[in-house]
Amino acid sequence: MSIRVGIVGISGFGGGEAMRLIASHPSFELIYAAGEGSAGSRLVDRFPGVPAKLAELVIEKWDPVTLPKLDVLFASLPTGGSAEALARVPKDVKIVDIGGDHRYVEGWAYGLADVWPAQIEGQTRVANPGCFPAATLSALAPLLAYKLIEPGNIVIDAKTGISGAGRGGADSKFGYAESNENLVPYGLLKHVHMPEMAKTIERLSGGSAAGLVFTPHLVPMTRGVLATMYCRGRATTEQCLEAARRFYAGRAFVRVTDKPPQTKCATGSNLAFVSYAADPERNLVIAMGVVDNLGKGAAGQAVQNANLICGLPETAGLDGAPVWP
Repeated sequence: MSIRVGIVGISGFGGGEAMRLIASHPSFELIYAAGEGSAGSRLVDRFPGVPAKLAELVIEKWDPVTLPKLDVLFASLPTGGSAEALARVPKDVKIVDIGGDHRYVEGWAYGLADVWPAQIEGQTRVANPGCFPAATLSALAPLLAYKLIEPGNIVIDAKTGISGAGRGGADSKFGYAESNENLVPYGLLKHVHMPEMAKTIERLSGGSAAGLVFTPHLVPMTRGVLATMYCRGRATTEQCLEAARRFYAGRAFVRVTDKPPQTKCATGSNLAFVSYAADPERNLVIAMGVVDNLGKGAAGQAVQNANLICGLPETAGLDGAPVWP
């Protein structure tokens, strides 16, 4: 079975990673690629290592009116850049929006695939979670679902690689000289991922996420997100680990580890690693989540969501092992 796929925003990191995964997918056939600055180029001009079967595909200027006949469209556009255009995509084209415009928007399923796969299956419009929520919510979901922690006053301390800023990078602070040997907090108190994390915490727990604190940090590595969450709860470490093992039983992409996870564990994969440390006497639970920000945090989860909405095995095209070292 050949499912006709397109990618808009293919020249960015998220779109390029989606292209890499789709290139070896057993059912997806990439027939359309679109971008802005790269329009008119062949894929091989932008990605010299692209498989030969895709090398001559020409990147087109993004215009939903001129789409070819597609089954699935992946949109990897900056937040604020997709809502108007995607509203003009024909209804019979399934869309996975890797960007931030449709998270918790009416008519769009929130694509936290490892937590709510049944609510994604058969949908035609799916909003991919952000990279920080992918790491954070993967670790928090079992604790919230089993009432092992309080949903309020959670403190999230997260570190991300530079590719999370996108290929454009916005300004020089994401260049090598500024990022190397440096550690920078940003987005204080108002990061764009805060609303979706708060809403998902409330959805999982049935309680209020009031008092949520989220501080992201840019670290000098290319890929990876490590999120460390400080929560209130009387559970033991083993109770947290067991809850996660039970919650994710049979799920292909979440690994529950006894030791704190490292970002290298997930590099180049769609895996999420979660672990916990707790001190009941201090009413403290520490949850940790690791993902590749371009994998589970973007294109990997997008392909997982596309598999779900197309009725394919969830793991199709995503079975590759992480890159190590």
